[in-house]
Amino acid sequence: MNMNMCSASAKNRADGTFFGGWRRLALLMLIVAPVLLTAGPAAAKRLSVVATTGMVADLARAVAGDRAEVAALMGEGVDPHLYKPTRSDMARLLRADVVLINGLRLEGKMSDAFERLSAAGKPVIAVAEGVDEARLIAPPEFAGHHDPHVWMDVALWAQALESTRNALSSADPDGAGTYARNADAYAAQLRELDAYARRVLGSVPANARVLITAHDAFTYLGRAYGIEVRGIQGISTESEAGLKTIEELVALLAERKVPAVFPETSVSDRNVLALVEGAAARGHTVVLGGALFSDAMGAPGTYEGTYVGMIDHNVTTIARALGGDAPAGGFQGKLRLASHVGAAR
Repeated sequence: MNMNMCSASAKNRADGTFFGGWRRLALLMLIVAPVLLTAGPAAAKRLSVVATTGMVADLARAVAGDRAEVAALMGEGVDPHLYKPTRSDMARLLRADVVLINGLRLEGKMSDAFERLSAAGKPVIAVAEGVDEARLIAPPEFAGHHDPHVWMDVALWAQALESTRNALSSADPDGAGTYARNADAYAAQLRELDAYARRVLGSVPANARVLITAHDAFTYLGRAYGIEVRGIQGISTESEAGLKTIEELVALLAERKVPAVFPETSVSDRNVLALVEGAAARGHTVVLGGALFSDAMGAPGTYEGTYVGMIDHNVTTIARALGGDAPAGGFQGKLRLASHVGAAR
């Protein structure tokens, strides 16, 4: 065999392998390049934020957008006053870049945990403590402490956007512009929600403007929207003082012909049912107006599982049950839980 021919043949095979490899590499680069070019900041590790309650987590999600992964420790129907962190909770808190809490002693059983996290250098921000202190309510029975349920006043809760935005911007300075824009957009939505709450609760007849619930979580709502609020507030059937309070509330229901009382999703309805029975014994019919969201939002993935949906559900349910004028679908036509309330009117 001609050695020159063998040499040429081998060279052609080598060249083919060489150029074929480059072709495959070039094709791979054409596929991957757009991904690499668009990955940029979005491909970077997102900020990890852990919030205590659903309300605080929803506020953080509204401000963070896609720049952060936000998780809530407490889910649907959980009472934050009694919640104690588990070992896995502590692990999540330690891994987080930012920890957001309500504050004002709402998460009372977690105070020691927050102090340890802060001492270890973890940013722990109490968003409700960033609102105007002059607008906080300090009931005498709270021994100098403020009522922590500030989210029940939409305009007041909107003030917590600033501390949330600042916390995220401090941890992620590159996202400060995004956080500011998102906070402004969400504030505009909350202004619309606040106006809706004023309109529908303002339609409740004067004699029926009494909101009686399982515990004292709605004082801010009452002050903001002109509704008298009375809570049974943790009364047991063995308590003589508790029985006296129930009797007083039954008398109020009968005297003012209040048509409904309201259980809560995170509190036992035992005492609320006692009011219904007591009113019936006095010849006055009182119905359960629909369960309200007090210390926890609805199920994750539902409209009621957002702050806007939670408040929409509450004010729409209250207005319809007490004889006011509110659409069954609520503020945005998305309600599903309140649509039956007041349907018989």
